[in-house]
Amino acid sequence: MKLNDINRTSGLNLHDQVAGAIRQAIANGEVDTGERLPPAVDLAAILGVNKNTVIRALHLLREEGVLDFTRGRGVRVVGTPDETRLHTKISELVELGSQLGYDRPALANLLLND
Repeated sequence: MKLNDINRTSGLNLHDQVAGAIRQAIANGEVDTGERLPPAVDLAAILGVNKNTVIRALHLLREEGVLDFTRGRGVRVVGTPDETRLHTKISELVELGSQLGYDRPALANLLLND
C-alpha cells in the first residue's frame, strides 16, 4: 500500500492526514474491502509519524465505518471504495478550507447555504 506523505506544515492534524492517506489508498483500489491493513507500527514507520497518531487515525476510520477491528484478525477494510472516495473528498475540502482560513463551522455554513 502506497501512502501519501504527511505535510507537517499543513493546518490539518497529523491523525487526520494519516486517515486521509489510508482513505486515499482504499479509494485508489490499493487496499480492497476485506483486506487487512499493516500493523500500526509499520504504518507509522512508513509515514514518519508516531504509532499513537496512526492508532488515532485508525479509530477515526472505524467510527466512519471504513475499518473494522477484530481481535486476532487485525484491522480490516469494510467500507466501499465509493464511501471512501466521498470521505477523501470531504477531507480534502476541509484541508483546503483550513488553508484558506475557514474553520469547520464556517465551512459547514458555506456548504449548507449554497
